[in-house]
Amino acid sequence: MSQAVSYSIRDKIGVISVKNPPVNALSQRVREGILDAIGKARKDKSEAVVLCCEGRTFIAGADITEFGKPPMEPGLPEVLSAMENLNKPIIAAIHGTALGGGFETALACHYRCAIASAKVGLPEVKLGLLPGAGGTQRVPRIAGVRAAFDMITSGNPIPAKIAHDMGLINEIIEGDLVEGAIGYARDLVDSGAPLKRIRDINIDSATIEPGFFEQARKRANARARGQIAPDRIVSCLEAAVELPIDKGLERERELFRELVNSTESAAMRHIFFAERLAAKIKGLPRETPVREIKQAAIIGGGTMGGGIAMCFANAGIPVVLLEINEEALDRGMKIIRKNYGITVKRGKLTDADVKKRMGLITGATDYADIAGADIVIEAVFENLDLKKEIFARLDATCKPGAILATNTSYQDVDAIAAATSRPQDVIGTHFFSPANVMRLLEVVRGEKTADDVLATTMGLGKRIRKVCALSGVCYGFIGNRMLTGYGREAQLLLLEGCTPQQVDSTLEKFGMAMGPVAMGDLAGLDVGYKARQSRNTEGDDPRPYAVSTRLVESGRLGQKSGAGYYKYDSDTRARNSDPEVEAIIREEAEKFGIEQREISEEEIIARCMYPLVNEGAKILEEGIAQRASDVDVVYVFGYAFPVAKGGPMFYADQMGLKNVYEKVLEFQDKHGEKNWQPANLLRELAESGGSFAAWDKQQG
Repeated sequence: MSQAVSYSIRDKIGVISVKNPPVNALSQRVREGILDAIGKARKDKSEAVVLCCEGRTFIAGADITEFGKPPMEPGLPEVLSAMENLNKPIIAAIHGTALGGGFETALACHYRCAIASAKVGLPEVKLGLLPGAGGTQRVPRIAGVRAAFDMITSGNPIPAKIAHDMGLINEIIEGDLVEGAIGYARDLVDSGAPLKRIRDINIDSATIEPGFFEQARKRANARARGQIAPDRIVSCLEAAVELPIDKGLERERELFRELVNSTESAAMRHIFFAERLAAKIKGLPRETPVREIKQAAIIGGGTMGGGIAMCFANAGIPVVLLEINEEALDRGMKIIRKNYGITVKRGKLTDADVKKRMGLITGATDYADIAGADIVIEAVFENLDLKKEIFARLDATCKPGAILATNTSYQDVDAIAAATSRPQDVIGTHFFSPANVMRLLEVVRGEKTADDVLATTMGLGKRIRKVCALSGVCYGFIGNRMLTGYGREAQLLLLEGCTPQQVDSTLEKFGMAMGPVAMGDLAGLDVGYKARQSRNTEGDDPRPYAVSTRLVESGRLGQKSGAGYYKYDSDTRARNSDPEVEAIIREEAEKFGIEQREISEEEIIARCMYPLVNEGAKILEEGIAQRASDVDVVYVFGYAFPVAKGGPMFYADQMGLKNVYEKVLEFQDKHGEKNWQPANLLRELAESGGSFAAWDKQQG
């Protein structure tokens, strides 16, 4: 028997115990061990069997490192068939999380028990997959088709008590799980309980409301940008209703294999691993000490500062919110209360939760009130002089060893650190708005940032539930530096003949949550306008911001003023094309001598995506980002790049770097050398037949 699985008999109950740390994944040796144990149980004198796991969790899923590799016997369906057809009751005993293949394993058992803190779920959709071992066929037979749709297409885990109410779990165990499960098995045997095979349940098609699957498919496709897995899940649920279970299982397996080989799932699995890899800092020893963070402080109570304060309160960390005066402080606290109120209305928090979290946020107007904070995050306007002034004051106020962090999107972290006598304690923490919602945290290491400050900040990011990616110091860091070319080309496409709607709809069809023109309206066109006024733009190409300048100077600031590139409905915020804007675009094109033309969707995508790739390659050359996969993490979690495309660098690999490079050269020839100067790394990889993924591996 596999060393990952043991089998013993206690009180005439066979106990199969899985031990495959850290999460008891269903690797080949686990599958083999369970199958061997089932074979023993079939022949021995045990009267029932309990399947349990050692460590902190039940089987938390498949071993995804096996995906894309030749299948290794036994396959999971073979194991589950043996369990389901066992000649005596088999009971899954669940603690921690039973996810994906782990929950499918439990569903193949005749009964399921769990401790109250356990959770179950089928999260495969988050990797561009569907449950491939019976999940789409068994869940609707117990919980109903609608509940199965919600559970499988969301991929979110369900607490044991809710799963019990749905019929997915038969018994909640109090006290020791294994002892309780053995007792539960004993009771089943003594009462002559039947072998309840889910496969024997038939779904009455008359209970399915007319048009359900059509509507389910529309709902799934609407919320899963560019992903095909939700559509295939609906097809599997249809099969569960319309076909005998063996045919349904065949259909499920067929669609699972299709998804495993799809570019969408490959992209999503790439991001799954990239997210975890981004947390690892090259050259930073694992034993690097960290500083204790018991209290935080935020400078600035605006939308960003308040959102950051909420991140700390949500993690149970007391935080002081510092504002310039009581009026500004009251305004900031009201924004926080309003945000929490929205969450309560959505049913994600209770009033008691909000009261507890608000109790962790203290307001202040005096720097002396933040002197004892372990970390202080400055979140004021993007003005370098103001930030340097604040850091000089923090230097004089904060206790020795406090981490001084700047939430800046563009500014020079080293220049800010130089305003203090302790640059080793200074680091950049670029949160994304709204900070209490967006998952990305760009951690910016300054030239003199101490290792323990970096290690502490990365760990703190995880503690406040952020996905952290490390950046070096440069204008705009990773994300906003790359965004410059994306926005530039979107604006130039307008001058060359596209309408705002054409640019946005093409990129939204590609999978972006919002097109670049509409995004400008959402952020406020005056933000970029003011930023240009505050810096020297002499020598810059004036074309990319000619139209937005006209709009701002005519009072069209975007959504907040009801009009920008689009007109906005005052009630719904729905955007509508505006002939007046299209006339302004034509006027500006004529001013610059640009002849407008028809532009294809293919060109729009290439013109907007390839600047991201090219600038990303330059960032890698300069060592600003550690890995190409880190760049992808930044864009997926910070800029809503479609996860089904895997991030700009993964997307470029899929397109072929030779093709990308040749297109960059073509655009350079057509549109000028300055904007389309190819990165040396892109050229080298294209000419050698390489990829960013292979480059990452070479870098270690």
